[in-house]
Amino acid sequence: MVTGFCDTCFRKALAPPPRREPAPADPGPGPRGEPARRPAASGPGGLELDLDGLVVLPHLPSPEPSEAADTTARPPTGGRRCGVDNCAGTIGVSYDGGPAPDHGYCPECGTEYSFRPKLRPGDRVGGHYEVLGYLAVGGHGWVYLAEDTRVPGLHVVLKGLINTGDAVARRAAVEERRSLTTLHHRDIVRIVTYVRHQADGDAEPTGYIVMEYVGGRSLAWLRWAPEEELARLFGDGGPEFGHVITYGCKILGALEYLHDQGLLYCDMKPENVIHYGREIKVIDLGAIRRTDDRTSGLVYTHGYAPPKKERDERGLHVDSDLYTVGRTLKVLAERATPPAGLAARSFEALIRRATHPEPAARFGSAAEMSRQLWEVLREHRALSGHEPYPERSTRFEPTAAVFGAALGTVPALTHWTLRRRAEPPPLPAGAPEPQEAARALPVPIPDPGDAAAVLLGGLAAGTPGRIAERAERDPALRTVESALWLCRAYLAAGDDVRADAWLGAARERSGDYDWRIFWHSGLLLLTRGRVEEAEGEFAATWAALPGEAAPKLALGYCAEYLAGRMRETAAAGPAGDGGRTARQPAALRRVARDGEEQPAGRAAARERQAEEYYEAVWRRDRTQGSAAFGLARIHLSRGDRSRAVAVLDEVPTTSRHYDAARIAAIRALAGPLPGGQPPPADGPAKAAGRVAGLYLDDSGSRDRLVTELREYALVCRPPVGWGADFPTDGLFGTEDTPEALCALLSRSLKRLADQAGEEGTRGDLLDLAYAVLPEPARLRELLWIRRRRRRAQTSRRTAEA
Repeated sequence: MVTGFCDTCFRKALAPPPRREPAPADPGPGPRGEPARRPAASGPGGLELDLDGLVVLPHLPSPEPSEAADTTARPPTGGRRCGVDNCAGTIGVSYDGGPAPDHGYCPECGTEYSFRPKLRPGDRVGGHYEVLGYLAVGGHGWVYLAEDTRVPGLHVVLKGLINTGDAVARRAAVEERRSLTTLHHRDIVRIVTYVRHQADGDAEPTGYIVMEYVGGRSLAWLRWAPEEELARLFGDGGPEFGHVITYGCKILGALEYLHDQGLLYCDMKPENVIHYGREIKVIDLGAIRRTDDRTSGLVYTHGYAPPKKERDERGLHVDSDLYTVGRTLKVLAERATPPAGLAARSFEALIRRATHPEPAARFGSAAEMSRQLWEVLREHRALSGHEPYPERSTRFEPTAAVFGAALGTVPALTHWTLRRRAEPPPLPAGAPEPQEAARALPVPIPDPGDAAAVLLGGLAAGTPGRIAERAERDPALRTVESALWLCRAYLAAGDDVRADAWLGAARERSGDYDWRIFWHSGLLLLTRGRVEEAEGEFAATWAALPGEAAPKLALGYCAEYLAGRMRETAAAGPAGDGGRTARQPAALRRVARDGEEQPAGRAAARERQAEEYYEAVWRRDRTQGSAAFGLARIHLSRGDRSRAVAVLDEVPTTSRHYDAARIAAIRALAGPLPGGQPPPADGPAKAAGRVAGLYLDDSGSRDRLVTELREYALVCRPPVGWGADFPTDGLFGTEDTPEALCALLSRSLKRLADQAGEEGTRGDLLDLAYAVLPEPARLRELLWIRRRRRRAQTSRRTAEA
C-alpha cells in the first residue's frame, strides 16, 4: 500500500528504499521500488508517457503524519442547511459579526446541532485505532488520522458525521459506506472496515468508516502553492498541460467505473482528488448516489456543479458528473503551462462541450470525454516537438484518399499536346476543387449500436437506388446509419439532391447535437461548392470532437480554399470584386485582425488558419497525406519553397504517398509558382539530384517528368544563365545555353512522341519538338526530314519497279 505496509499481512517491507528522487545524472530506481524512469526536465521535452499514453506524474512524497494532521479542531465556518427532514433552516450562522457557533439550535425547528468533533487525539476507536489528529472537515463529517495499534506505523483515516442529528448526513453516510464496500478501483479510495464508537455524553454510538490513508496532497493545493514549491515538484516550468490531462483521464476513469456500477459521484472538485506518489485517488464519496435516485437531497459544490435551474428541473445525471470534471480541469489548467498551438483551442472546445448549458450537447459518457481529452494530449505533445503517438481514430475510418496531390503527379501527355509553344503553366499549387476534397475526407465509423450497421457494412455503395427502396420498406433499415450511408452513396453517385433528402431523414432520426449530421452536412455543402457554409458544419463537428483530426483537416481545406478566392479578389481589385466581400458572412469578415481589413490581409489571415489546422493534423499523424500536401501548398503560396520541400520530405517511406511527395518536391524546386515566381538558381541542380533516387512504375512517367524539368530549365533560365551550380553532366545536358537546352528538350519531346498511342497526339508532340528549336536548327531539321522522305520514296519506287 502507499503507506509501505502490505494490505494482507499488515507487515512493513524488510528493506524499504529511501524516499528520494533519483539524481538527474543517474536515473536509478524510483521510490518504493518503482521502475526506473527518466528524470523530468523543464519544459515539455522531458515528460515521458506511461503504458496508457499519459504523462507520468512527478513523485509526490507523503508528508509525515505529524505534519498532515492538526491536533487542534477547527470547526467549519459559515452556515449550512439543517439536516432535519422538511426543515429549511440554516444552522451555524454568526450573529452581530461574531464567530460562527459550533453548536446551538436550529432557528426554524429548534433541533440541537453540534459541529464539534466527537473524537480527540488519543481516543481509541474500535479498540485499536488511536486518533492522532484532524485531517479535514467535509460537508458531512469530520476526517481524522489514526494509527492501527496492532500494526505500528500503519495509518488509516476515520470519517464520522459532523452533526449526528443531521438525518440527510446519516443517509449519505450509509450510502457512502454501502458504496465503498463494493468498489474496487485503483484510483478510488478503499474502505478497510466500519466501526462504531460511543463518546462520553452521547446517547448512542457514532459510526466511523475506516479508509486507507492516502498520504499526498489534494489537487486544490496546486492552485495555491508557491511557485518555488511547484518548481521543485514539476520542474522549472511548474505543472505542465500534460499533467492536467493525466489528472483528467484518471479522474474520468474512476467516474466511468462508478457509472458502470450505477452510481453518480456528484461532487467532483480539486479538493476531492489526492496526488500521492505518482498516482491519484478520488476521495470523499459522501455525495455519491444512485443514477436513478430522484428523491434524496443533492450534495454539490457551487462553481463546479451545473446551474441551479438544471439541478432543480432534472437533478443530476452522468453528464452532470462530466460537467464537474470540465470545471475541475478548467481550474487546474489555469496554473499549468498553456497547451501548444491549436491544442489550446481544442482544449477550450472540450471544456465548452463538457460544460455546455444544454445537457444534450455534453459528452455522453466518461469514456467518450476521456478519449477526446487523450486526443488533445496527443495533439499538444506533437505540436510541442515530440514524436507522434500512433493510434487509430475511434470516430473516423482510416482512408488512403488524398486531396490536392496534383503537385505530386507526373504530368500526362496532354500537358504538352494542348499547346503549341514551350510555355508551361505554373505549378498546381492552389487548393483543389471542393468536390475533390469532399471525396477524400474520411467517413465516420458506423455506430455499433445501430441495428443496420452490420448489414450496411457488406453492401456496395454503387447501387444506392436499390438500397433506398429497401430502406423505405424495411423497418430494420429505418435508422440513422442507413440514412447516412445512403447520403454518402448518393454523393458518390453525383446525386446531391437525393443525398440531401437522406441527410434530412438522418437528422429527423437523431438528436440536435449529433456530430455525424454536422459532418455529412459539411460534405454535402462541399460537393455543392458552398465552402463557407461547409466550414460552419465542420466547425460544429470540431466542437463536438475537439480531439479528432478529421474536422481540423476539413477546416484547413476550407480556410485554404477561401484564402485563394480572397487572393483572386485582391488581384482583381475593387472593380473585380463584384460585391463578394460585402456578401461574406460576418464570421468570415471577423477573421481579419489588426490591419487586415483589405482582401489581401484577410487572405493572409485565412492562410494562417489553414496552416494551423494542417500543422496540427500533420505533426500528430504522418499518414495524413492531405495535410502534408496542404502545408506544402501554403508554403508555396508564400514563395517559401524550402519549407514546402521540408514538409514533403517528412512523408515517411512507409506511406503510400511517399513517391508522390518526392515528385512534388522535385517539381516545387524546379517549376514556376503561381504569380510568375521563377525557381531559384539552385533549383535545377537540387531537382536533378533527387530524380536519380526516384522510383517510378514505368519509364514513360520518368520521361514525362524529365521532359517537364528540361522545359522549366529552358523557359525559366535567367538571362545570365543558371550559374556555376547548374548540372551539366546528366539530366540537363552538357551546356547551360539556350541552344543546348532547346535541343535537349526537343529530343525529350520526340521520345514522348514515340510513346504516344494516338496519331494525333504523336503529331502534336512532334510539332512542339520542332517548334522549340531555334530557327536555324529548325530549318536544318526540316531539311533533313525532307531528304529522308525523298530517299524513302525513291527506295519504294525502286522496289515497285
